[in-house]
Amino acid sequence: FLGLIGPNGSGKSTLLRVLAGVLAPWSGSVLLDGADVGQLSRRQLARTVAVVPQDSVSPFAFTAGEIVAMGRHPYLPRFGGLDARDRGAVSQAMERTDTAHLAARSIVELSGGERQRIVIARALAQQPRLLLLDEPTTHLDINHQVEVLDLLYDLNRSDGLAIVCVTHDLNAVAEYTDRVVLMAPGGRVHAFGTPAEVITADHVEAVYGIRVAINDADGRPRITPLSRRRAQVTAPAPSPVAPESSL
Repeated sequence: FLGLIGPNGSGKSTLLRVLAGVLAPWSGSVLLDGADVGQLSRRQLARTVAVVPQDSVSPFAFTAGEIVAMGRHPYLPRFGGLDARDRGAVSQAMERTDTAHLAARSIVELSGGERQRIVIARALAQQPRLLLLDEPTTHLDINHQVEVLDLLYDLNRSDGLAIVCVTHDLNAVAEYTDRVVLMAPGGRVHAFGTPAEVITADHVEAVYGIRVAINDADGRPRITPLSRRRAQVTAPAPSPVAPESSL
């Protein structure tokens, strides 16, 4: 479970698109199980890598079940519908994300948390080995954020699904991930390692330009941003100067 963090404009989403094979790297190559992603067909790649982009829910009134079934597209013949294997994959994906009861509901009627679980179910229906997510908890309240992140953690731990997740939530990264990439403006990798190694006061200040307080009593860093007002060191008042004596 890899967390990808950094300020706006540091290239997190661009890197995710490179990993997904949507963009070609400027130099070098991206290898997936030893194969160059750039040399794989779209169908081959979609059977291995699934992507959950930002704002990925269709504005059309498809049912939740129809949305999840779209994840089987890489397996369908040119002219043909879902077979028993496809329907089984869709059913399994919805059960895994606790969305089977939503199958007949219109996607536009669902809550934000339900829609996000449906989109993740669509990705799981592809039966990938790698899941890429771009800010999957954006616009969700704290309850649904935890719901989605718990699901991703369980998919990683129980199902062995490799996950790369872009997020602005440093505390979520510290809680759920194994490794973290901290990117700096210009697309540079500022730090890579465990959450405890990467999410430090020095690294955060160097990249984000803000001071933070970190509590790592349980072995996982917990970050509290300090307002610039509070973080400022108050300069001592100047000493009074005695008036010059008149001659």
